[in-house]
Amino acid sequence: MRPRRKSALLWAAIGALAFLAGVQALQLATTATVTLPVALGGAALVCLAAGGTAYWLEGRVGPAFAVPEPGEGDGPGGKEQS
Repeated sequence: MRPRRKSALLWAAIGALAFLAGVQALQLATTATVTLPVALGGAALVCLAAGGTAYWLEGRVGPAFAVPEPGEGDGPGGKEQS
């Protein structure tokens, strides 16, 4: 699996679990009740949004923060300068 896809899937899982934790905190702190289908539906939407956003952002912003492999570039550890 490619690292970008793996990262997006992990962020999707984090988003869904954070949403479910928030629903549980709401139910513990107040008298509000959220049914299981509503909570799981909301978690699925958050999962898709978080995963899609992470995948898109890593494609747009990720190259700016990429660490060059040893042997790339002209700096220390890169190509020999004559």
